Amino acid sequence: MGITKTELFNKRQNKIASYAKALGHPARIAILESILKRKACICGDLVDELGLAQATISQHLKALKDVGILQGTIDGPSICYCINKKTWEEIGGYFAPFLSQIPESGNSC
Repeated sequence: MGITKTELFNKRQNKIASYAKALGHPARIAILESILKRKACICGDLVDELGLAQATISQHLKALKDVGILQGTIDGPSICYCINKKTWEEIGGYFAPFLSQIPESGNSC
C-alpha cells in the first residue's frame, strides 16, 4: 500500500476525507447517535448500551476526538464526551453541498 499524498488535494478535500474516515465505522455512528439522542455529555454509559468492550469504546472515542467531532472534559477518573458543535456544523457545511450534487439522469451508468 502506497503513502497517501494528501498534499495533492486541497484543504476541503482533505477535511471531508478525514471526517469521512472518522465516521466510517458503525460503532462511531452509534456513539454519536447516542450522544445526540441524549442531548448531553456522555460519561462511560456506552459499554452497556453498545455491548462493546471499554477498550474498544475508548478507541472509537479517541478517533472521534482526534478529528474534533467530540470534545471531552476530565472529571476525576472519568472523561465525559460531548459533540463539538463548531465541528459538527463544519461537517454539515462540507457534506451538504458535496452530497447535494446529484448526477443528471442521463449520465448514470
